[in-house]
Amino acid sequence: MSTNAVKKKSGGMKFDPNWIYLILCGAIVYWFVTTKDAMPTEKQIDWSDFQRYTRENVFSRMTVNLKENLVLAEVKPAHQKAVFGDTVPPIRTNAWGETEKPSVKTILPSADRFSDFYDKTKERYDIDATVKYEEGGNFWLNLLNGFLPILFFVFLWVWVMRKMGGGGAGGIFGVGNSRAQIYDKGTANKKTTFKDVAGLSEAKQEVEEIVDFLKTPQKYTALGAKIPTGALLVGPPGTGKTLLAKAVAGEAEVPFFSLSGSDFVEMFVGVGASRVRDLFAKAKAKAPCIVFIDEIDAVGRARSRNMAMGGNDERENTLNQLLTEMDGFGTNSGVIILAATNRADILDKALLRAGRFDRQINVDLPELNDRKEIFVVHLNDIKIDETVDTEFLARQTPGFSGADIANVCNEAALIAARGGKTLVGRDDFMNAVDRIVAGLEKKSKITTLEERQAIALHEAGHATLSWMLEYANPLVKVTIVSRGKSLGAAWYMPEERQITTYQQLQDEMCATLGGRAAEELTLGKISTGATNDLEKVTKQAYAMVAYYGMSERLPNLNYYDSSGQDWGTFTKPYSDETATLIDEEVKRIVNEQYLRAKEILA
Repeated sequence: MSTNAVKKKSGGMKFDPNWIYLILCGAIVYWFVTTKDAMPTEKQIDWSDFQRYTRENVFSRMTVNLKENLVLAEVKPAHQKAVFGDTVPPIRTNAWGETEKPSVKTILPSADRFSDFYDKTKERYDIDATVKYEEGGNFWLNLLNGFLPILFFVFLWVWVMRKMGGGGAGGIFGVGNSRAQIYDKGTANKKTTFKDVAGLSEAKQEVEEIVDFLKTPQKYTALGAKIPTGALLVGPPGTGKTLLAKAVAGEAEVPFFSLSGSDFVEMFVGVGASRVRDLFAKAKAKAPCIVFIDEIDAVGRARSRNMAMGGNDERENTLNQLLTEMDGFGTNSGVIILAATNRADILDKALLRAGRFDRQINVDLPELNDRKEIFVVHLNDIKIDETVDTEFLARQTPGFSGADIANVCNEAALIAARGGKTLVGRDDFMNAVDRIVAGLEKKSKITTLEERQAIALHEAGHATLSWMLEYANPLVKVTIVSRGKSLGAAWYMPEERQITTYQQLQDEMCATLGGRAAEELTLGKISTGATNDLEKVTKQAYAMVAYYGMSERLPNLNYYDSSGQDWGTFTKPYSDETATLIDEEVKRIVNEQYLRAKEILA
C-alpha cells in the first residue's frame, strides 16, 4: 500500500513539523515576557545612597556578585515605601520558580571596599543584614540570556525559508525539488475516466493510444515502432484539455505526474532548472509513467521574444533544461510527456520539434454532435422534465466549449430553483443561455417611449432581414428588454459550416446592418444603438479584404501571418498605398450592404 493510501485511511490529525517551531517561539516569548516583568523589582541606586540605606538598617539580605562587581540587596517591608515611594513593586516568581522581593542594586567600587565598609558599619550601627558572596551569576541563566535571541532568529529564518520553499522536504534545501503531484499505480484518480469525456472523439482516440503504449509496449516495439516521447494538447480554453489528462490519470495503470508550467518558475535563480531535473529524475525512476504539464506556455515561451532584454533569463534557463531533459531520453524509455496549452503560437520551435513533442493533438470547440454528448453527460446529475431536448440545446449553443455547456446546465438548475420548480425545463435552459450570452435582464432600467420605439424598430430590422436573406441565420427570438450592456437583442440559430462563401458573408453583413437601416427608414434618423453592429461589420469586411482575398481591387491576397513570426514587430506587411486600397475596399463593401439592407426593408 502506498503512502497516499495510508494517509487517506488514517483520517487522523497529521503531525506538522511547524508546531515545533511554534512551541519554541512561544517559549522564547514567554522567557522575554517574564524577564521583562522581573526587571521592575530591582531599583538601581548609587554607592552613596546604598551606604546611607545600610546605616539605616533598610536591608534584610545582601548578595555580592564578585564577578560583576555589584550587590543586590533586599529591602525590608517596613522600609519599602521610603525606598521605592508610592510604586512599590510586588513580590514575583520568575521563570525558574524563584521568589523575587523588592530589591535595590548598585555597582561597587570594589569587593574589598564593600567588605571594609560593611565591617565598620556593623561595629558602629545596629544592622542585621546578612551578606552572601557569589563568584558569578547562574551559568545556565547567563547562557540562555545570551543565546535565546540568537536561537529565536535562527528558528524564525528556518521557518521562513521552509515557507518560501513550498513546505517541501528538505526545507530551504528542498526549494529545487519538483512540486508535481504523483498518482501512483493503484492510487490514481479513478473519478474521471474516458467515459466522462464526451465528444472529442479524435483527441480521445490519440490519448487512448498513448495509454495503450504504456500498458502493452511490446505490441509496438515488436514491429520496430518507437513509443512517442510527448504529445501536446492544443485548443481554446474550456475545451477539455485538462479533463483529458485527468482521464489518462484515471485509466493508465502507471504513475502519473501532474503539475503546472508556473510551478517551475521561482524568484530564485536556478530553481526552475533544478525542479525540471528533479521531475525527470523521479519520472525515470518510476518508468513507465506519464508526466502532465498544464499551461506549458508559462515556461515554454519562445526564447527570441523576450522583449525585456534579459529580464526572463530564469525562464530561458528553465526552458533550456526542459529541452535537454526531453531530448535526453533513451529509445522506448517508457516516459511520455503530456502538455496542454491554448497559446501554441508562442511556444519555442525547439520544443515542438519531433523527438520532443511528436504529436500535436488539436482539442477544438465541440461540433453539434459533440455538444449533444456533452449535454447528456452534464444532464445526468440534473432533474429535467420532458420538454428538454438535447438536440435543440446543442443547436442553441454554437461556439460553446465544454466548460460553457457545464455552466449552462448549472445556471439552468439555479434559475429553476430560484423559481421554486421541482424540475428543470426547456425555458430554464433558454434563460440560462441568454444569461450567459447577453447578461442578466435589467427590467428596472428606465427608457423613454421614444427610446423603446427606436430599440423595437432596430431589432425588427435585424429580424426582417434574417428571414428575407437566403444565407442569413434564422431568427429564434427577439427582445427589447435590456441585457448586460445591450438595450435589445436578437437570438439566431446559426448554421454550422466549415467554410463560408462570399455570398454568405454578404448576407450576414446585410442582416447585421438591418438595425441601423430600419432606424433611418422609419424614424429618419440614426442612433448610437448600432455600435456593436458596426464594429462587427467593420472587422468582417477588413477580414474579407486583408485575409480572405475577397476584394475586387485586391483579389487573392492574404496579409495574415499564421506562423506568428511577425509577433512584436512595428511594420505592416504591406505598403501605405495598399493600406489605402484596403480602407477604400472596406468602405465600399460596408456601404453596398447598407444600401442593400435599406432597399430590402423599403
